Amino acid sequence: MAFSEETVREQRDVLTLNGLKAYYQTNYFGVEREVRAVDDVSLSVREDEVYGIAGESSSGKTTLIKTFAAAIRPPLRLIDGTVEYKFGDRVVNPYDMDEDELNDLRWKHVSYIMQGSMSVLNPVRRIKKSFRDFAFEHMDRSRAEFWNAVEDHLKLLYLSPDVLEAYPHQLSGGMRQRVTIALATVCHPEFIIADEPTTALDVVVQKDVLAMLDDIRKKLRSSVVFVTHDMSVHANMADRVGIMYAGRIVEEGPTSELFTSPKHPYTAHLVSSLPQIGDTTRKPALEGRPPNLAEPPRGCRFHPRCPLAIEKCTTDVPPLESVGANHRSACWRSADVRPLTPAVKPKTGESA
Repeated sequence: MAFSEETVREQRDVLTLNGLKAYYQTNYFGVEREVRAVDDVSLSVREDEVYGIAGESSSGKTTLIKTFAAAIRPPLRLIDGTVEYKFGDRVVNPYDMDEDELNDLRWKHVSYIMQGSMSVLNPVRRIKKSFRDFAFEHMDRSRAEFWNAVEDHLKLLYLSPDVLEAYPHQLSGGMRQRVTIALATVCHPEFIIADEPTTALDVVVQKDVLAMLDDIRKKLRSSVVFVTHDMSVHANMADRVGIMYAGRIVEEGPTSELFTSPKHPYTAHLVSSLPQIGDTTRKPALEGRPPNLAEPPRGCRFHPRCPLAIEKCTTDVPPLESVGANHRSACWRSADVRPLTPAVKPKTGESA
């Protein structure tokens, strides 16, 4: 599906976040500490779209998706902001739901593919028991119809029904990851959250898993939020990408534009760090390290590492403003960010 400007205008938002703040708050031995892991994030995800979230480790990616999946537990707390899903004519805020309603929402409408298959699969229970425990009550089918549906769904991911009798340790890493994808999508959810779904997989298996996830998304016509630090994966999977740094979205836009014409220095660094075939030049490292989110710097949080920083950057927080069609950047000097030649060819036209 091509994402022209006209198509984008017609697409309905499935998820909308406004001013979202989620902090880790602790009080040990009388010492209070607050880590601002997600700090004033506003974004939307459209129907039948792959929205990528990128950024280095500890930038707040996983905390963000836990927050809008309403999967937070102390010491993580929702401080401010709203989360709104739209499914058909139904508008829901997961934080207004009781536990039963939330459980129903997560399986019928929203699914969550977590990092690492063993975070989901019980090592001492057969695969079929995981499907029965998680999905049976949400599919409203007889037991025989349920297992027929599960087996048909496994085939979409090139898995034999025999895996249902296996224990997780009897499967390869790639097969376990496909099982977790099948488990998360067997109820045909309208919205899929994928948190680093190819972590710890080798490149060949990673490619297969990504292709299968994309194939199942197209068959279900689901929206996907895809989280990974690997920009080359975003180049091939995402329609739009949001770049996170120190708990905030610093740039958001169509994938092709972020790779060919980034408008934030951090995005430019992420893109330029990707290797190119035949390029033997040394990649420049980004000086410094991400800030301590218990005591973030004033102004732009990237300014201590930014080669374009000016005095204003150290005192004033740059708003996330439009810098083009469907393109936003939080940088006082976005016009001065140099476009860089992409290391990989980002997707264009056809939806991944």
